[in-house]
Amino acid sequence: MDGSTLGALPTSDPAAEPEGFVVLVDGGVRIHFLDWGGPEASADPGVLLIHGLATTAWSWAPVARRLRLVRRTVAMDLRGHGLSDAPTDGYDEATLTEDVIAVTDGAGLLRRRVVLAGHGFGAIVAAWAAAALGDACAGLVLVDGGWEDVRAASGLEPDEFLRELDEPPEVLRSMDAYLADRAGFDPATWDADQERAARASVVELPAGRVVSSSRPHAIAGTVRAMFDYRPAETLPLVTAPIVALLAGEGGMRAETLDPIHDALAAHDRPPIATRSFPGVGHNLPRYRPDEVAAAILAAGRSARETD
Repeated sequence: MDGSTLGALPTSDPAAEPEGFVVLVDGGVRIHFLDWGGPEASADPGVLLIHGLATTAWSWAPVARRLRLVRRTVAMDLRGHGLSDAPTDGYDEATLTEDVIAVTDGAGLLRRRVVLAGHGFGAIVAAWAAAALGDACAGLVLVDGGWEDVRAASGLEPDEFLRELDEPPEVLRSMDAYLADRAGFDPATWDADQERAARASVVELPAGRVVSSSRPHAIAGTVRAMFDYRPAETLPLVTAPIVALLAGEGGMRAETLDPIHDALAAHDRPPIATRSFPGVGHNLPRYRPDEVAAAILAAGRSARETD
């Protein structure tokens, strides 16, 4: 997969403002999503965007602003993140999959087929849901995640991984310090959407410090689910075309796709289409929103052409 396969890069709609909704799942848990709208009369598949670990639906804003002009677009908050409830349980493959399907159905995306796109851990959840949805899924886009066995690749246990997520105290000393740290990742892409996404991922305490808006038990449960993921077992069950976008700096390693392609071949499934972004960090929806949006659109077109 290269730039020529993506087609025209979508423009952005800077004035768009999504509507927030919730769906109720088993146990009365509320799962929140942002509905960015889009052409209702289109026969093209809609898009559901799933964020990564310890972030929220707002992390997808740059991509959603581009997609909404041509596709119905929704971004969800995983349980324990953003404005979704944070119950003490349900951070497992079956329940997270049910949450995604509930949002897909509640948002009306199952009236036609849907493209699922996930970033980081969200790519794992998207893969689980794509396998469960079967032919209702028109495409699966793995944005720097979703094809690696984290336990095998990292050599860590979940508790060790969790400790590596701790932010330096100086970053959390105030909201201003936190926002300055996030802006410093890439000043050229820091804008109102990025500030909103950063603010949504933390809570400011009365003393001025900030802490993650995701509850510790939710992060711990999410990490355990991530370590339980076996891509060589899940991805061959996905009937839709699969696209993987690889960040070139601190992202998932391209060679980790080799065993996945072997597993797909053993199930008579085509290989994953890939595109690499050398020198670009993990947060591709922020750093390369044009290309990410174009890849999502291309995944939907590929599914339509094979019908």
